[in-house]
Amino acid sequence: MMDTIIIKGLEVFANHGVLEEENRIGQKFIIDAELYTDFSDAVKNDDISASTDYSAVCEKVTAFMQENTFRLIETAAAKTACMLLDEFPGIRGVKLELKKPWAPIRMTVEYASVRLEKKWHTVCVALGSNIGDKEAYLNAGVKGISELKECRVLKVSDFIETLPYGNVGQADFLNGALIMETYLEPYELLSALHDIENSCGRKRTVHWGPRTLDLDIILYDSEIIDTPELVIPHYDMQNRKFVLAPLAQIAPYMRHPVLNKTISRLLQEL
Repeated sequence: MMDTIIIKGLEVFANHGVLEEENRIGQKFIIDAELYTDFSDAVKNDDISASTDYSAVCEKVTAFMQENTFRLIETAAAKTACMLLDEFPGIRGVKLELKKPWAPIRMTVEYASVRLEKKWHTVCVALGSNIGDKEAYLNAGVKGISELKECRVLKVSDFIETLPYGNVGQADFLNGALIMETYLEPYELLSALHDIENSCGRKRTVHWGPRTLDLDIILYDSEIIDTPELVIPHYDMQNRKFVLAPLAQIAPYMRHPVLNKTISRLLQEL
């Protein structure tokens, strides 16, 4: 369980709204935020530099709200929460409510508001290539992910040569894995990875067929997702040595949320 810094009732005069006059004239907004962090080092040493300075947070939120203009308060709230995760390394998650007390509706209300939560998620991604300069494509995949401002690459495995999986005749693969943090939601991350694959010339013409770059989400925290577009954990990871071997190198004790076994255990059993 994480420690929490609470900021309540921060008033900011800014220019956000669907109506032209809201953007031109501006109005008051009120922000409530819960910042999830870890106090342990700050408490041990009674040191503000080991904590998150809430006055600095208030200054950043105020400046961000005043320097940008968004039509929707949903967008303003989400962008503000993401900014806090980018700017303050000690903040692991943000729950934020953005209130609009002067909402332009012809009824009496105290305020209209939106509430959302953003946090850093731990994700494992498998990489593969068997066309052209395979190592260059894998490195391009790692670089593409690391350049996403919403992502932080933490560890990258060695690359290993493996035989192709399935019955499609094709060249051997070069495979790897990485651990990252992201505040993108699963489908947002999937879209971003597809963009990186496409930038490397990925063509989806044959199932399990040759590809310049393959980026698969293997684990996303302990989430379980099963839809036509996305399956997490990867449905066949426990049977794929080319996934488990690189992953065991950098995340041996991460646990499969369905099978309840560590990566190293799955590799041993395979």
